[in-house]
Amino acid sequence: MRRISTGSPFEATMGYSRAVVKGGWCFVSGVTGYDYATMAMPDGIAEQARNAFTTIAQVLEEAGFVMADIVRVQYTVTDADQVEALIPVLGEVLGEIRPAATMVIAGLIRPEMLVEIEVTAFKG
Repeated sequence: MRRISTGSPFEATMGYSRAVVKGGWCFVSGVTGYDYATMAMPDGIAEQARNAFTTIAQVLEEAGFVMADIVRVQYTVTDADQVEALIPVLGEVLGEIRPAATMVIAGLIRPEMLVEIEVTAFKG
């Protein structure tokens, strides 16, 4: 088993890895819209999702996977009224990959967080 970190302060304080690789699987923890280099958070859900997918792509690459290996995704969105603004980004990034997907409307741990994206990738 291999653990991957982005260096986010949340990983150390909350005791988790950004991703865990086991065999042909890569489990990527929920990623929010922070730019982890600057810890800046954009205001809009579309920009937050783009940042999250950038982080996910970097983590997958470090783990030896690519975005096309994503087989499952879960979106947690804080407000159903924001979904319409999110949909174009989801189609842009995952439209050709088309993983199994779930979207949940729920609160996140910080008020500035509008979306969290968790993926599972497989290559076998």
